[in-house]
Amino acid sequence: MTTTTPIEEDGVKRRDFLYIAAGGVGAVGTAFAIWPFVAQMNPSADVLALSSTEVELDAIEEGSEITAVWQGKPVFIRHRTKAEIAAAEEVDISTLPDPEADADRVENPEWLIMVGVCTHLGCVPLKESGDFNGWFCPCHGSHYDTSGRIRKGPAPANLVVPPYEFLSATTVKIG
Repeated sequence: MTTTTPIEEDGVKRRDFLYIAAGGVGAVGTAFAIWPFVAQMNPSADVLALSSTEVELDAIEEGSEITAVWQGKPVFIRHRTKAEIAAAEEVDISTLPDPEADADRVENPEWLIMVGVCTHLGCVPLKESGDFNGWFCPCHGSHYDTSGRIRKGPAPANLVVPPYEFLSATTVKIG
């Protein structure tokens, strides 16, 4: 027959409970101490506000464009004419430095939405300029067509199409 002392029941000592309790309190205290350091790595409210932009499209006439701002960068939103759409669609993409079909760059052919920053050195191209009636970067001579694709010059890639979605027929959300 085994006898137990008041400080030991079923092989568990009171001291074991104290070790476990102290370890639990220490773990919770450490978590509370570390939490502010982890939380400070989250994006601030002003950054979250810039993560998306909504733009009303009904005021943009066919053949014109506006420049919106998304994440501190200019975004060109162009209401393309039927001639601009046709010119963009008839290009042989195998001849392009950065081959991409017009249909892959637009959700709705009538609206071209792209970041207005030259992919060469980050300049802002001029609209309705250049050899292809699209955009022209005067800093180093990059020419973009009516779909924002690089056609001539030192830029290595097409103008970037940001993530966007149409919320309605007249509203687009960028980002």
